[in-house]
Amino acid sequence: MRNVRLILAASVASLVLTSAPAMAQRGSDGELKMLFWQAVSTLNPYLSGGTKEVYSSSMVIEPLAGFDEKGNIIPKLVDTIPTVENGGVSADLTTITWKLSKGIKWSDGTPVTPEDVIFTWQYCKAPGGGCAQASKFEGVKNVEAVDADTIKVTFDAPKPYPYTAFVGSQSPIIQKAQFKDCLGPKAPECTAANFGPIGTGPFKVKQFKPNDVVTFVANENYRDAAKPAFASVTLKGGGDALSAARAVLETGEYDYAWNMQVEPEVLATMEAAGKGKIITAFGSQVERIDLNHYAVDPSLGDKRSTKEAGPHPALSDPAVRKALSMAIDRDVIVEAGYGLAGKPTCNIIPGPDAYVSTKNDSWCLKQDIEGANKLLDEAGWKKGSDGIRAKNGVKLNFLYQTSTNSVRQGTQALVKDMWSQIGVSVELRNIAASVFFGGDPASPDTFQKFYADVQMYTNNFDGTDPEAYLAGWRCDKIPTPQNGWQGENMPRFCNADYDKLSQKLSATSKLEDRIAIVKQLNDILTDEGVQIPIVYRGQPSAFASTLQGIKMTGWDSELWNVADWSRKK
Repeated sequence: MRNVRLILAASVASLVLTSAPAMAQRGSDGELKMLFWQAVSTLNPYLSGGTKEVYSSSMVIEPLAGFDEKGNIIPKLVDTIPTVENGGVSADLTTITWKLSKGIKWSDGTPVTPEDVIFTWQYCKAPGGGCAQASKFEGVKNVEAVDADTIKVTFDAPKPYPYTAFVGSQSPIIQKAQFKDCLGPKAPECTAANFGPIGTGPFKVKQFKPNDVVTFVANENYRDAAKPAFASVTLKGGGDALSAARAVLETGEYDYAWNMQVEPEVLATMEAAGKGKIITAFGSQVERIDLNHYAVDPSLGDKRSTKEAGPHPALSDPAVRKALSMAIDRDVIVEAGYGLAGKPTCNIIPGPDAYVSTKNDSWCLKQDIEGANKLLDEAGWKKGSDGIRAKNGVKLNFLYQTSTNSVRQGTQALVKDMWSQIGVSVELRNIAASVFFGGDPASPDTFQKFYADVQMYTNNFDGTDPEAYLAGWRCDKIPTPQNGWQGENMPRFCNADYDKLSQKLSATSKLEDRIAIVKQLNDILTDEGVQIPIVYRGQPSAFASTLQGIKMTGWDSELWNVADWSRKK
């Protein structure tokens, strides 16, 4: 099987703001001002699965290869993408060999070596620690240096899609010299390294104030002497999406604002000011509601939201999980909060098109209040005098948490009303995004700890192949105190058949068979009510009209080509 053919042509609305002219000298365009209304809490994406951490750190630390605006794999720290054809991937698909580009340096001037790549793998797999991107290294048996420039990755079985470890902004290379004393349980304690990683990207960290401001300056050791055009970047965090949009589109105070989760009619009015525009790229983001499979009653103390707490007294019932999904009117939520930047979905894998399942659309895609009520009646959940359903002394009364944002709070209110129509009571809670997505193992309010019955957010996967992403729902990916509450399996779903099928995907080379398995895995997640997919989200961000060279992507960090951004003269 030709591995390069596994990288599908992405069906994605990727737009280019303008074509970049010949670059001026490095730093000639002064300061670039960015807004992340979800403030950045760390610049180490291995300690936080939050998109804001992945994107912000991508300007500093880079993978061996990444993805462009069309989802094509592109070199970063190498000159050539390994394939079976060029000998970089072994014929039996058990190894991939990467060769570093000549002269690649860290921002401190020291050379990047295979030892840094090896160490990155060791860092993520270190015992006693937690790695938010562990699924990227699924199946990696060994990473070794072949010579001074060459790294060989060996898999424990044939790996038809070998572009996971060290590929994409979620799997960057970190410097061994800086992080060597930060393995396992010590990883969160290395504040200086986590807040100021030494990297190979176009910028380096000058100052980091957690949950506030990050200041970057041009990396004088960046591999292209003419880039970046900007001498510095100020990334301001906090506030809300509405004020961030206004700062770019109306006042022109900032150049770029990420994640414009603002009502569509409001954005359209702001764009009319003419100072900037919204560009949306569709990739793999799905706004979903996680359903906690573990009990979360506060009386459980440290056991809450862990296996020791036992199954959730209500959400362990498949009928309850399915009824909650059936009661949601996805069309209303899209219309109210997303407009053209959203599409109703019942899939956790919304793209590329070849991977999209339609199996559950008949019962899931359109609201069915009558059917949901009937399902709960038949399952023995009876309405009391207060209108709330109960069974064996357990009430359908849920705490529903998400990050603070007007669209998300609007969605919460709509869902609360929809669920009330089937006898479900909901308490709403919103948490500052910098905390919710921050990954702090000491905080009770992170989406990893999930101290609630249900929670809502979005995430995505790098590139166009969902193998590593789907591995995130395996049993061993559940966040626990033992792994520092890191792990991608937020709903605490554990199914041996799912795990086996996920492992089968990693060993399947024929594209048609891979597509079929991906759809099966997606359908298990929907059928079993692991979470409730709601909206296939585009990624809308705001850009000043004075910027050029921007290529929006939904398949990697939006800042994947920030080295090419410049200011119109």
